[in-house]
Amino acid sequence: MASQSQPPNPDRFKILNLTLNPDGSLTRPTFPSSPATPELTGDSQLTLSKDIPLNPTTATFLRLYRPIAPSTKKLPIIIYFHGGGFVYVSAASTPIHLTCSNISANSPALVVSVEYRLAPEHRLPAAYEDGVNAVLWVRDQAVKSKVNTSDDWLTDVADFSKVYLMGTSAGGNLVYNAGLCALDLDLEPVMIAGLIIDQPFFGGVERTQGEIGVVDDRSLSLAGTDLMWSLALPLGCDRDHEYCNPVLGQRHEKIERLPACLIRVNGGDLMVDRQKGFANLLESCGVQVTRKFYEGAYHGVEVFDPEKAQILYDDVKNFVLN
Repeated sequence: MASQSQPPNPDRFKILNLTLNPDGSLTRPTFPSSPATPELTGDSQLTLSKDIPLNPTTATFLRLYRPIAPSTKKLPIIIYFHGGGFVYVSAASTPIHLTCSNISANSPALVVSVEYRLAPEHRLPAAYEDGVNAVLWVRDQAVKSKVNTSDDWLTDVADFSKVYLMGTSAGGNLVYNAGLCALDLDLEPVMIAGLIIDQPFFGGVERTQGEIGVVDDRSLSLAGTDLMWSLALPLGCDRDHEYCNPVLGQRHEKIERLPACLIRVNGGDLMVDRQKGFANLLESCGVQVTRKFYEGAYHGVEVFDPEKAQILYDDVKNFVLN
């Protein structure tokens, strides 16, 4: 596909608080981060967490979470991918850390949060490849658990027959694409039981009514999403590439093999029409889709509103339990 990108204009990056460096890399804003907490440090602590290298060559890692409350049965595994438009945020960023800790305690579940590579230093499909590597890591742990050589947290309480992929925004996009890739892999004895796709980050060349009509998303702008896609997509590709606009993709034979999906959409999200169209696409291919639609809520509101965050945690819990 022909590129619609223009020569880099440093002023464009100010809308995302980014600086484009001469070598093509980005200087990103500094977000608050939280360390892993592998030991109990306070009465209000919900989970234990620890970091494990995924691929030292690419500097990717996993942050594992397990509930402090003892469990009398094996727990499902949720492999979590954070948002950030594929260009910023980390698995160690405080909002991501708190989200994963709450999901782990509320479900309850073991959560495997993935630190994946960011664009433009590593354009797509790099993040998808890291997502698949995380799935393979869980598969390898399942194999090792049979001889008691897996990570002890997983050996103790993991139910490898109930593995879920979950992501918000760009992470939701990653769940879909990594989920498709995983269909061709031998994951025995792991079973991916479902995909949790929260406010997925999609786009396209032709504007939707939602993109035109949403004046104040509070967390996103159309200029900002356009810039993120120009940084994340393979060079020479426009926003109708299948990574960005799956409705125009030609992967229907693979889509029909996907497991059950939970798709969450906020009505005030400028991508609302694309997210609804994506859900329609999956249903048209025979995928079992559970839809959750929240009128008026903007993109990523759960980071700022504890009541909305609790709804997210409960949606995840109910989907995993059912």
